[in-house]
Amino acid sequence: MASFRLKFEQGLRARGIDVTHDLDEKSDAVLVIAGTRFLLDLNRARRRGIRVVQRLDGVNWVQRVKWSGIKYSVRAEYGNVMLATIRNHFADRAIYQSQFIRKWWEDWYGVAKAPASVIINGVDLNAYTHKGEHERPTDKYRMLLLEGSLARGLNSGLFHAVSVAEKMSAKYPMEVVVAGVVDEATQQKLQSKVPVKFLGTVPRADIPKLARSSHFMYCAEVNPPCPNSVIEALACGLPVIGFDSGSLKELVTDDAGCIVPYGANPWKLETPDIDALASSAGEMLEKQSQFRAAARRRAESAFGLDGMVDEYLKVLLG
Repeated sequence: MASFRLKFEQGLRARGIDVTHDLDEKSDAVLVIAGTRFLLDLNRARRRGIRVVQRLDGVNWVQRVKWSGIKYSVRAEYGNVMLATIRNHFADRAIYQSQFIRKWWEDWYGVAKAPASVIINGVDLNAYTHKGEHERPTDKYRMLLLEGSLARGLNSGLFHAVSVAEKMSAKYPMEVVVAGVVDEATQQKLQSKVPVKFLGTVPRADIPKLARSSHFMYCAEVNPPCPNSVIEALACGLPVIGFDSGSLKELVTDDAGCIVPYGANPWKLETPDIDALASSAGEMLEKQSQFRAAARRRAESAFGLDGMVDEYLKVLLG
């Protein structure tokens, strides 16, 4: 959310549009990024005739399948209730970040009365670019995982990623680099035949070079709603691999990466078809220049920041 807010505000100011975070200030529209606890203020804004638009991510669901701790579970379920309440009773318009998210919300919570749009996230194509310095190894292939958190209940994708790398290592020398929060218990539990490096949280400014310094990215999130990390990787010319769950097929075209059928039930966090992904990803490694160029083209054609901001303005002010 923080990443989107910064990019969106930058785009608005570049168009001469003022931004405020105070619901009591005069405004033409309100954008609720996910949820807010200030429901009374939101209602007052609506009564003043101000359009309220809610931007929705996915539904919190992992806690219903895998124990993630009492704190995480309570926050997740509370978040779902809050988001659904705003969507059904306060929002004049809804924006879903992918077709997958829209179907998910409508399947679980019904079709909202408010008109809805799908606007996929955008990225600054000048900041996230295939051009620039990199430190891509020449003696091995580097798999990059770029996630906000792979800790505790969210760690299943990390284990799958390492399994894919181990399968690929039978033919290709591999290493795994993980950028994001991974708790100590998960790191200790992870047993791997390939080298795994944990970088922790990486500053936003370092992500483009890190992406260019890798050979491909593995999307470790199961049922990803609309992962910014995938869009940023493509913009940096980094092919993406993963299993066909969530919105991945909406984002990654066949020439920009490798997305294969999950081969099991992702909603139950069952083990996916590791062999299928490891086998299919080999072609991508052998045609690096071709896939890298296609990844950048995909970002340029679909994920430009200016296009995203323009689409949001149509909903907010149209």
